[in-house]
Amino acid sequence: MECSLADKKCVACAGGVPPLAGEELVRLQKDLGGDWQVVNGHHLEKSYRFKNFIDALAFVNRVGKVAEEQGHHPDIFLAWGKVKLTVWTHKIDGLTESDFVFAAKAERCVEA
Repeated sequence: MECSLADKKCVACAGGVPPLAGEELVRLQKDLGGDWQVVNGHHLEKSYRFKNFIDALAFVNRVGKVAEEQGHHPDIFLAWGKVKLTVWTHKIDGLTESDFVFAAKAERCVEA
C-alpha cells in the first residue's frame, strides 16, 4: 500500500538533480489535490481563507512548526483572513517530490 504524500518525510536536496517535469509533475499534483497549483512548472502555490486574522496567524504558526520539523521552508504571505503558501526547492530552482510532501503536510495544518 502506497503511503500518502503527507505521511512521507521531506528529503533535503543536495542539488545537481533536475527539477520535476512532465508526467511525474502531473502525477504528483494529482496526488496532492487540495487546489494546489503548479505555477510555470516552477513552484506550488495555494491561498487559504480564514474568518479573521488570528485564525490565519494560527495556521501560519502550525505551518511554521512543520517547516522547522521537515527542514523545508515555504514562502508565507499573511494578511487579514488570508494566507498564501509558495513552495519550491531553492537549491535547484524548481520542484522536487519534497515540495509536494510539504504541501500535503500544510494541508493537514488547516484541519488541526
